[in-house]
Amino acid sequence: MGCCDSKFLTSESTHPEKLPTHHQQPHSGSRAPTHHPSLPAGSDPESGAAPPFSEFSFSDLKTATNNFSSDYIVSESGEKAPNVVYKGRLNNRRWIAVKKFTKLAWPDPKQFAEEAWGVGKLRHRRLANLIGYCCDGDERLLVAEYMPTDTLAKHLFHWENQTIEWAMRLRVAFHIAEALDYCSTEGRPLYHDLNAYRVLFDEDGDPRLSCFGLMRNSRDGKSYSTNLAYTPPEYLRNGRVTPESVIYSFGTVLLDLLSGKHIPPSHALDMIRGKNIILLMDSHLEGKFSTEEATVVVNLASQCLQYEPRERPNRKDLVSTLAPLQTKPDVPSYVMLGIPKHEEAPPTPQRPLSAMGDACSRMDLTAIHQILVMTHYRDDEGTNELSFQEWTQQMRDMLEARKRGDYAFRDKDFKAAIDCYSQFIDVGTMVSPTVFARRSLCYLLNEQPDAALRDAMQAQCVYPDWPTAFYMQSVALAKLDMHKDAGDMLNEATTLEEKRQRGGRGS
Repeated sequence: MGCCDSKFLTSESTHPEKLPTHHQQPHSGSRAPTHHPSLPAGSDPESGAAPPFSEFSFSDLKTATNNFSSDYIVSESGEKAPNVVYKGRLNNRRWIAVKKFTKLAWPDPKQFAEEAWGVGKLRHRRLANLIGYCCDGDERLLVAEYMPTDTLAKHLFHWENQTIEWAMRLRVAFHIAEALDYCSTEGRPLYHDLNAYRVLFDEDGDPRLSCFGLMRNSRDGKSYSTNLAYTPPEYLRNGRVTPESVIYSFGTVLLDLLSGKHIPPSHALDMIRGKNIILLMDSHLEGKFSTEEATVVVNLASQCLQYEPRERPNRKDLVSTLAPLQTKPDVPSYVMLGIPKHEEAPPTPQRPLSAMGDACSRMDLTAIHQILVMTHYRDDEGTNELSFQEWTQQMRDMLEARKRGDYAFRDKDFKAAIDCYSQFIDVGTMVSPTVFARRSLCYLLNEQPDAALRDAMQAQCVYPDWPTAFYMQSVALAKLDMHKDAGDMLNEATTLEEKRQRGGRGS
C-alpha cells in the first residue's frame, strides 16, 4: 500500500470488518453454533449493519479487553456488578461490549449457547445488537455492539453540560418502544430489568436498547436487580417475568424521561392522580416542553404502570402513541444531545506505539505538529544531491520560501505555511518529504483532507519507507471516513518504524 497507488484518491468502496473465524454448529456438547444461513447479513437498513453472529475464543476477548482490565469496565456498578461489562476492540477494528458472567452462572454450555443464539438472530437499528458469545471451559461471555455515548441514566441523572431536551426524550421513548415491538414480533417478548441503564446511545447519539437484557443474568437467576419499588407487582408475587412485566418497566423509563429523576412508580402515580403533572416534570427543562405532549406521555406511563397486567397497553400501542410526538425527525440526535459529531480515529495497533504513532491513532493534530517541529529536517538527508551549479539565486529564493514556511509552521500560521511551502514545492529543483508532511498537516488543520492525503502520498513517493508519510496518510484517510485503510496505514507505519529503530533512518 502506498503513495503511488491511486486507490486512496479514487476508491469509494466500503471495507467489511474482519471477524473471528466462524465454526460449524455442533450437534451436541459444549461447542455451540456460530453462523446460520437464515441470519441477516446486515445490509438491511433496519438491521443497523451489525455483523453476523459469531463465536469468539476466550483469548480473542481477553486480548480485546486488555486482559479484562478494570480500565475497560463500562458497567454502571464497576467491578461490584455480578456480571461485569467491558469495552474492547477486535483486531483493532470494531469496538465491542463484552459481558462476562460470574463462574457457573450458566453451568450448561449448550443451554447458554442456545439462549445466546436466540438473541443473536435479532438485528435492528434500535438495538445494540448481539454479535457473538464465548463458551470456553467455565467462561460465559456475550459480545455486543459498543455504544460509546453513555447511557440514558448518565444523560438524565448525571449530566454535566446540558440536560436532554424534550424532543430528544420523546425520541428515546419512541425508539425503545420500536425496539421492544421488534423483539416481540421476532419471538423474544421478554426483557429483563428494563431501566435507564439499559438504554444506550451510539456514536451518532441515537438511542438503542441493550441486547443484554434479552437474556437472564444466569440460568436460574433473578430477572430484576433494581430496587423492589420499581419491580412489576406480579414479579414480586410469583418471581416470573411476563411480556406485561416489560410494559410496566417501560412505564418506569417514561417516568425517568418525564421527571429527570428515578422516582418510585407509586409516588409518581399519586402525583398523576392528584393532577400534579407539572410537579412531576423535570425542572431542568425550564418549561420548554409541550403540555399536550407531556400529558400524552404521562397518561401512557400511567397505563403501563397499572397493577393488573391485562390492563396495560401492548407494544404496538406504545409505538402508535409515541410516533405522532416525533416533531424533529430531521434534527440529528447528537445535536439534540449536545455532543460533537462522531469522528472515528484510526484503529490502534496492538504493539506499543511511538509518540508519532500514538498521536496519529488519537488524531491529535496538535501533538503531530509538535513532533514535526521537533523532528525538523533530519529525515530529508540523502533525498537530494545537488551539484554546485544548482546553487543559484533561484535555489536561495526557494530555500528562503521554505524557511518562511518553517517559521509560519512553528508559529501555527498554517495558511501562511501552505503558501510558503507551495512556493518551495512548485519550483521543483529540490524535493523534501518533510515539507510534504508539514503541508499535509497544514491541510488537515484547514479541513482539506483530500489535499492532505495527496501530500502524504507524495512524501512517500520521495521517501518510500518513511513511517511519517504512512502516519500522515492514516490520519487523512480517517478524516475521509476510510477507516479500514487508515488502520492498515497505521499498522504499516508502525511496522516500518520498528524496522528503522533496529537500524536505519528513523521517523
